[in-house]
Amino acid sequence: MSHATPIRMQKSNSIFADLMSSKGQAVLLMLPPAVLLFTLFVALPLFDAAYYSLFKWNGYGTPTDFVGVDNFRQVLNHGIFWQSVRNTLIVLAVSLFIQLPLALGLALMIYEKTPANTLFRLVFFLPYILAEIASGLIWSFVFDGNSGVASAVFKSLGMAPVFILADRTWAFLAITLVVVWKYFGFHMMIFVAALQSVPKELLEAARLEGAKRWEVVRFVQVPLIGAAIGVSAFFAVVGSLQLFDVVIPLTNGGPSNSTHTIVTYLYSFGLTRNRIGFGSAVGVLLFIAAIGVSIFYQRQTNRGSK
Repeated sequence: MSHATPIRMQKSNSIFADLMSSKGQAVLLMLPPAVLLFTLFVALPLFDAAYYSLFKWNGYGTPTDFVGVDNFRQVLNHGIFWQSVRNTLIVLAVSLFIQLPLALGLALMIYEKTPANTLFRLVFFLPYILAEIASGLIWSFVFDGNSGVASAVFKSLGMAPVFILADRTWAFLAITLVVVWKYFGFHMMIFVAALQSVPKELLEAARLEGAKRWEVVRFVQVPLIGAAIGVSAFFAVVGSLQLFDVVIPLTNGGPSNSTHTIVTYLYSFGLTRNRIGFGSAVGVLLFIAAIGVSIFYQRQTNRGSK
């Protein structure tokens, strides 16, 4: 015991010294506000949603009508919910297999630092800067069957006007088009930054060895920006799960509830109808899905770093 006590004292003194260092002081100064904000705006709303999901509640007063897991049962038995899940998965697939390759292809063409490439990067990045609601409103006018750009194109071809956003076949396709247009510039800039960090010596060495352009891209550039591609894919998945602002001004979930995503479904069938318990159940299911995606991404990241 006489030897253990000095060792403990030395360890405690070392911890205290670390805390009193400039780095430790910065942590002590910045950590409490971050923890407070996380608790108020993330942790408490999550616990509240989980609690409200067990009640049939309209949002007024104190919830008293306890229904257990009945809200979850109603959600899982609702056909429109599964339609919204399907739509969300379609957006996710389009983001991963169309949007990201398009962004990577453009990044490979304009990543070099030249005045012309700088202009192109600005033009392609502008849609991402534009607010989601504004983007949706702009494209709603484009797709308008009476006076929109689409209407003018159909008329010039001698065809009858097509009301794209009112057609169950075309409405969600139009939404995916807007999503790709809106967000591919963000992913392109991630790839541009990653490509600019690739050592030029490696590219020159590959060319001197006789590698063709596509071989340099496949075997040198793409492997070296794998981390950036992983981050971009994670952002694409998370963005697909929370897609909302673009859909509402375009279709508001219509026609016939065929273009809902999970979040617009939560909004339409939970909040706007004062079914807070039902909407909370949808939110809990969405949170579980997001946690599953995060765990999968973390495991893949850790496996790739070994």
